[in-house]
Amino acid sequence: MTTNSYAIVTENLTRRFGELVAVDQVNLAVGAGQFFGFLGPNGAGKSTTIRMLTGLLEPTAGRIVLLGTDLQQDPVEVKRQIGVVPEGLALFDRLTGSEYLNFVARMYGLDRATAAQRTQELLEFMQLADRPKTLIADYSHGMKKKLALAAAVIHGPKILFLDEPFEGVDAIAAGTLKNMLNRMIARGATIFLTSHVLEIVERLCSHVAIIHKGKLVAQGSIEELRSGVESKIADAATGAEAVRPTGQKLTLEQIFLEIVGGTRATEQELSWLA
Repeated sequence: MTTNSYAIVTENLTRRFGELVAVDQVNLAVGAGQFFGFLGPNGAGKSTTIRMLTGLLEPTAGRIVLLGTDLQQDPVEVKRQIGVVPEGLALFDRLTGSEYLNFVARMYGLDRATAAQRTQELLEFMQLADRPKTLIADYSHGMKKKLALAAAVIHGPKILFLDEPFEGVDAIAAGTLKNMLNRMIARGATIFLTSHVLEIVERLCSHVAIIHKGKLVAQGSIEELRSGVESKIADAATGAEAVRPTGQKLTLEQIFLEIVGGTRATEQELSWLA
């Protein structure tokens, strides 16, 4: 594989916590300019993978190449070119939104004038400019999500990592976030998204990978995964065809459940609710 033709490449990426293998020899290949969805059940290894991809967690084994550069060999150069919105957000609550964005911009090496200009533009775009003296501690959850995204893009990253960016966000804030993400893709950036809201992933992402129990079990465009699952259903025993009505495409949720085996959960019933 020629790593320079991809924005994100992992080779046998592995992370162990004692006896637990959280991520097991994962080989990802994300093309430049893709809106890429990274899916899996709770505890599958999604957040651990993102923490390794962003340099927050050292792999036990394997290799990570971002934008043609080995992350372990030149972590500072790689981190200059990526943005991250972690699930926990990790904001500085005793700063105002403006102070925080200016701080982040300066840490990325932007000069004062550029930092101030981009801060103001982002606050206005995110509809946060009307409360300039409000501390982040007093922001709503949706406001914090928008501020975290603003901080992640203020330096113009080539790759943006998003861990559950729409969790707890109302429809208006979600629309603002999606608008910005689509603009980034249009300008050639790569976005790596994890989310449990599969309808959002299906609308936004062109390619997905699915991790299950630490192992990568599927990777490709949504259409490629759909074709693979439909072929599997067609070859299965009578009754499997009931997964979808004739003539309708499988949704990403149906694809996901078929690949990870989640449909079996519906076979069990609770005695007091039956």
